[in-house]
Amino acid sequence: MADATRLKNTTEKDTLLFMDTTIDLIELRALTAVIERGSFTAAADALETDKAHVSRIVSRLENKLAAQLLHRSTRRLSVTEIGREVYERASGILAALEETEASVARSKGAPTGTLKLTAGTEFGLLAVNGWIADYFKTYPEMRVEAEFTNRVTDIIHEGFDVAIRVGALEDSELTARKLGELEYGIFASPAYIKNRGEPSAPEELENHDIIMFASGGAASWRLVRGREVAKIAVMPRYRVNNNTAAMQMAMDGIGIALLPKLLAARGIEERTLTQILREWGSIPVPVHAVFASSRYITPKVRAFVDLAAEAFKS
Repeated sequence: MADATRLKNTTEKDTLLFMDTTIDLIELRALTAVIERGSFTAAADALETDKAHVSRIVSRLENKLAAQLLHRSTRRLSVTEIGREVYERASGILAALEETEASVARSKGAPTGTLKLTAGTEFGLLAVNGWIADYFKTYPEMRVEAEFTNRVTDIIHEGFDVAIRVGALEDSELTARKLGELEYGIFASPAYIKNRGEPSAPEELENHDIIMFASGGAASWRLVRGREVAKIAVMPRYRVNNNTAAMQMAMDGIGIALLPKLLAARGIEERTLTQILREWGSIPVPVHAVFASSRYITPKVRAFVDLAAEAFKS
């Protein structure tokens, strides 16, 4: 199979020569969308068109190539051997075009278009939504599509420009930039401290009501002060897998909680929370921006990531 030999400009439509057959770029985009998303319906949604239109485009491509690229059935869609080969070559062509467009955009300097990002639900509401608001203020022409979800997204196949991830990263071929760290402190309400007293050392926490962020497992806190480490066995009065819920319970005077300082800031400001054992906390948790490629970063992604990194410094 010959590689794409040249790009051909036309006022009617973008075309390229592919295996000595003239193929529309829209046909390659339709095929890659169907294969990457696993269905004509999902591809149509991504391309902002209808399923029948995408099906006609792919059928037209198959007719031009005189080859079946996809196996279709009522239950599932699969890719033929030749379909996989065409897909791999089409992906390379589209990636090259995208890189060219990105290069032009970089030369212009300003972010353009729509930024698609994803983040965990809780951190999305805690921090990322505020970053997006600042992004809009700085770049009023930009649009953003955000998905806050607790599932691990496949940013390449799902079409995200960037993902914000909290915690240690798994090994992958994706590129990551560390934005900062979430620092944790120990907090209780003034009412709780008045009723139960304020612990003066980590081991005294064992005699207090504890609100624990956890969905299960051993009940303990690993606290640090510089290089000093204290592992405290606790009996949680309330265990919950959501930091915001834990903070609210601490505000209500139910117990002592280990919380991100970023989250607890509101309670401190409103005087519904007080930080105790101020020199102690847990090991900071890294926050990264993850994107597909380190070879080039579009202005819209770079601008958002830079803004997010600055937010951690403030």
